[in-house]
Amino acid sequence: MRPLSVPGAWLSRTRAFADDRGEFQELYSARELSGTLGYEPTVAQINRSVSRRGVLRGVHFAQMPPSQAKYVTCLSGAVLDVVVDVRVGSPAFGTWEAVTLDDPRHSLYVEAGLGHAFMALTDDTVVVYLTSRGYAPGREHAVHPRDPELGIKWPGDIEPVLSDKDRKAPGLSEARRCGLLPSYDDCVAFHRSLREHAAV
Repeated sequence: MRPLSVPGAWLSRTRAFADDRGEFQELYSARELSGTLGYEPTVAQINRSVSRRGVLRGVHFAQMPPSQAKYVTCLSGAVLDVVVDVRVGSPAFGTWEAVTLDDPRHSLYVEAGLGHAFMALTDDTVVVYLTSRGYAPGREHAVHPRDPELGIKWPGDIEPVLSDKDRKAPGLSEARRCGLLPSYDDCVAFHRSLREHAAV
């Protein structure tokens, strides 16, 4: 597990075992992940998206607590995957990091409270993501992925395709003024409680 520059996000690498029959890979291991997190993550839902080139999803996050952690794997095609610190009060507030996911052996873990987005770089891109909580429409929010304040560097040669929801999403400052963003202190307290519970 390699930590990203946005605290609470890690890039995971798993091994694939190949022989003359084909290949086997363990896509996800709660035991391995818990060694990094200090608690065993829960999986409440598994989502699959299929996107054509240019589809841009996010920046999505959920209210804290409990928000929604994600474990993201690109099974085929390629995405530019972006983690954004939207936690008010965080020393890294407003920062982001992008990684290219184009190999099922690489996955991204996004801790609850962070923002997440990705752009499909190829047609028929398939992304699977495990979430710690199920979808709850009233608790789901978004920041516009092309907000100039964030300044995320999306590929300049690809025309972005956004949903109506993402196209109408507020910028970071507006979302903060509206009280939509999670509190860094709440996130820290939430994850501390998970670690303390795991230690009992």
